[in-house]
Amino acid sequence: MDDFGVTGATVEVQVLVRARIEEVWGWITDVAGYGEWSPECVYGAWVDGADGPAVGAWFEARNEFADGFKTEVRCRVTVAEEPVRFGWDVFGGEDEPFAHWEYELAAQGDQTLIRQSFTHGPGDSGMRKGVLADPARAEAAKQRRLDELGRNMLLTIAAMVKARA
Repeated sequence: MDDFGVTGATVEVQVLVRARIEEVWGWITDVAGYGEWSPECVYGAWVDGADGPAVGAWFEARNEFADGFKTEVRCRVTVAEEPVRFGWDVFGGEDEPFAHWEYELAAQGDQTLIRQSFTHGPGDSGMRKGVLADPARAEAAKQRRLDELGRNMLLTIAAMVKARA
């Protein structure tokens, strides 16, 4: 079945912040903090005995969207290379992840370049359901969601910086 390019759909943002890379690493791996910073994620916590970023560690998250839709997901850390890369796959109850999120950090003196990306996976998701519900508007719906994710990434990073200032 054609998924109109949802699988593999990607958005990325880059922000240069006035903080050392070690400090930024602490922000991006604080999964509980996303509940305070993100426009969509309202809760995050390490689970199954995990207490920090390590490949294979799990955390859970709850999301609330502008239209009132709510989700609960489990996330498995896939990349934890302190202090430069942190990434995770998102599962909504299926065996296949429906998303991959990742941060890459690059030190630039006392500043850090944050590169955050989202890539849609093969699993089922609200984005996929929305696109498939109206094939005539599939490309526009997909792009609208990617644009929204990009804006939310920038808002989340700005909130991280503000909270730590």
